[in-house]
Amino acid sequence: MNHNIAQVLPDTAKTYPDRTGLICKTGRRYRSWTFKELNNTADFFAHRLSEWGVRRGDRVMLMVKPSLEFITITFALFKIGAVIILIDPGMGYRNLLRCIEQAEPEIFIGIVKAHLFKLIFPRHFKTVRISICTGSSLGLFGPSFSAVKADNNSSCRIPFPATEMGANDLAAILFTTGSTGPPKGVRYEHSIFQAQLTLIREYYRIGPDDIDQPAFPLFALFSTGLGACSVIPEMNPAKPAQVDPAKFIKTINAYMVTYSFGSPAIWNVVSRYCLEHNIKLPSVKNILMAGAPVPGELLARTVSILPHDAEIHTPYGATESLPVTSITAREILADTWEKTRTGNGVCVGKPLPRITIKIIKTSDEPIENWDESLLVPDYVKGEIVVKGPVVTRGYDNNDRENHLAKIADGDEFWHRMGDLGYLDEKGRVWFCGRKCHRVITGTTTMYTVCCEALFNEHPAVYRSALVGVGPAEKQVPVIIVELYDKTVQREALLVELQQIARHNEITRSIEHFLVHRDFPVDIRHNAKIFREKLGTWASGKLSSKISIDQKQP
Repeated sequence: MNHNIAQVLPDTAKTYPDRTGLICKTGRRYRSWTFKELNNTADFFAHRLSEWGVRRGDRVMLMVKPSLEFITITFALFKIGAVIILIDPGMGYRNLLRCIEQAEPEIFIGIVKAHLFKLIFPRHFKTVRISICTGSSLGLFGPSFSAVKADNNSSCRIPFPATEMGANDLAAILFTTGSTGPPKGVRYEHSIFQAQLTLIREYYRIGPDDIDQPAFPLFALFSTGLGACSVIPEMNPAKPAQVDPAKFIKTINAYMVTYSFGSPAIWNVVSRYCLEHNIKLPSVKNILMAGAPVPGELLARTVSILPHDAEIHTPYGATESLPVTSITAREILADTWEKTRTGNGVCVGKPLPRITIKIIKTSDEPIENWDESLLVPDYVKGEIVVKGPVVTRGYDNNDRENHLAKIADGDEFWHRMGDLGYLDEKGRVWFCGRKCHRVITGTTTMYTVCCEALFNEHPAVYRSALVGVGPAEKQVPVIIVELYDKTVQREALLVELQQIARHNEITRSIEHFLVHRDFPVDIRHNAKIFREKLGTWASGKLSSKISIDQKQP
């Protein structure tokens, strides 16, 4: 059996040859392509790439914007059996260069801007033997091609059979956001993509009758594999919080989009715009909102602009394992959100089909082998570990992280999510924060998500962050807040935050409060707070004997 994930495209093209598979803006107008045309273009690219020396197993770094080229080149590389390296360019050039060196690409395919970046930092691309440019470069960056040429070339009608691949053959290396340390390359075998497609199709019931507007580029590939049409939104996926809501909404309504996958940052902007302008999204039946905990207020706001029978899902997972649990907005708003507001963590739902989740005793040390004695009872906080077909097997060229993240269990293994939480009596998982962000004071352990929820209730607080200052195991807890209105009177605010802390058992020991103008957050979702950076900033403030900051950072 051929497990090559590329086979889903020719299979879909054979079943639905004339159905629209992609809509995106090229130049000043939107164009559409059928699944047959998408497959033909992928075949054309596969032939060209093979002629230029791309072979099965080659590591190919792809730096192409969400577009027809991105989707069809990706499938072309899968057909060849090459390994695709995808790195979020928004992570900052230092992290980007570190990831490139770690991945050791042999082939480089990118837009002109990406090639200029390569010229500036040649040392980090020393493993590249073939460079290819998408778009016109006058031959300055090696051979080039574009989807426009493919449209006009009869050779794109020549099929390129997908290379025979095993289930455990490597298909791609996807990098984590780096929100809790250096980004890590995650190995995606063909079986992982297949398992994700199956889970999305069966659980979320997404298929050929759907139209997707993916705000995360990788999800456009899943939509194509599911036989759903993708409408590429006019936005920079590296800056979701800066989405133009008018443009995002325009394509949803123009093309009758039925579902969309994106971060809370996008829907925060879009839902506010809709309410301000009395706009509804009548065609949308499903929204998958992921990347960070989603506030109940945002869910309620987004529900109000959708049809009464629409649903919002908030899947939980990570680059290493996605998705592993899911919960709907209806269940959150009806049952769990009030508990979240009072410091009980965020409920992320029950394990998805064929996924097993357990809670084990928290440890920063490697765990070689699985043992039932690791488990903790319901409602006791510990590390979240997961096992199942969407759980990746390891990091690329990173034995240290593999040693820390994997627990052998016979022929299988558990992945340590790096998150802390607990299970309730219904088998639901509650997320309490990242393991590396917990604050250990010497007398207790404090969990970020639980503590922060209490201060986020203050009407002036946009978001808050719990950090620890001082030596490990004896940290001083500090709450830092970012405000909606930067002109709020600080003295009164900080007194009110002190009162919140004193009236709650889990925050009673907090005595230090700081105000920060603009939290550093991850690029991919604009929601994961870089608490390490805030901790360093707070340490500098407190080391100067300032316990309540009244100055701008």
